[in-house]
Amino acid sequence: MSPASTLRMTALALLWGSGFLWIKLALDHGLSPAQITIVRCALGTAVLYGLARTAGQRLPRSRAVWGRLTVAALFCNAIPFALFAVGEQHLDSGIAGVLNATTPLWSLLIGLLLGTDRGLPPLRLTGLLVGFAGTVLIFAPWQRSGLLSWSALALLGAAASYAVAFAYMARKLTDKAAPMAMSAAQMVMATGWTTLSIPVAGGVDADLVALAAVTVLGVLGTGVTFYLNYRLIADEGPTAAATVGYLLPVVSVGLGSVLLGEQVGIRVLVGMLVVLAGVAMTRPAGARGTARPAPTAPHPQTKLHAP
Repeated sequence: MSPASTLRMTALALLWGSGFLWIKLALDHGLSPAQITIVRCALGTAVLYGLARTAGQRLPRSRAVWGRLTVAALFCNAIPFALFAVGEQHLDSGIAGVLNATTPLWSLLIGLLLGTDRGLPPLRLTGLLVGFAGTVLIFAPWQRSGLLSWSALALLGAAASYAVAFAYMARKLTDKAAPMAMSAAQMVMATGWTTLSIPVAGGVDADLVALAAVTVLGVLGTGVTFYLNYRLIADEGPTAAATVGYLLPVVSVGLGSVLLGEQVGIRVLVGMLVVLAGVAMTRPAGARGTARPAPTAPHPQTKLHAP
């Protein structure tokens, strides 16, 4: 791997993995979940549109494409962005990063329900069961100190929403001729969706820390990361991009512990390792040579999704 690709991989892992930290900081310093989601989408739109213009890519003109992007934006951006912010109101950022790692498991499960994954090999089936066993271990519903709560379910719902989006986008959004323009268009629709929450977003009572956190989240964690992921896949292939995905929960747990003083117990750490092991087992052999980036989100076989 070239030094430039190594640098991109490192930056991508840090920027995506730190997304949960920025959400937590924005919440703790005065922004509401709706406010974070709106600003994040708007800033991400501005960055991606600028990248598209720089690359000479134009926004789509087809009404049918815009209609599909509206659906994709709802499940791939508006819903999960909001659910992560809602969940982190009462749970640590590290926990959010760990539960985000279940996205590929939901993708496989949805594929089985839709019939797009047929003849599931024993290894992938085992990986699916192992991954969800790790999730149960993290929740520990049999303990009073377990994480099973509405906040935890919101975080898990965000991961499942990404999986729904992947399934839809794989069928309906297959044109990769102008990826940055398509991503910008999708974020435009995501911004439209999130503005519907303005009546319940509340008044702005945020300090500079919150404003800085949501700015980093929108500009770097939502906009710039797409470009870095696109370049990494183009230069080194989907296998290298997949490696970044396995680092995201590690980065989120590490940053939460060091910068926010979050305590992650042994049970959660073991559960995270079990989930990642299950995800690794579910990756089909052909994914290493065939996966491609989808608009604003990597292919479910290529990446553990970002927040």
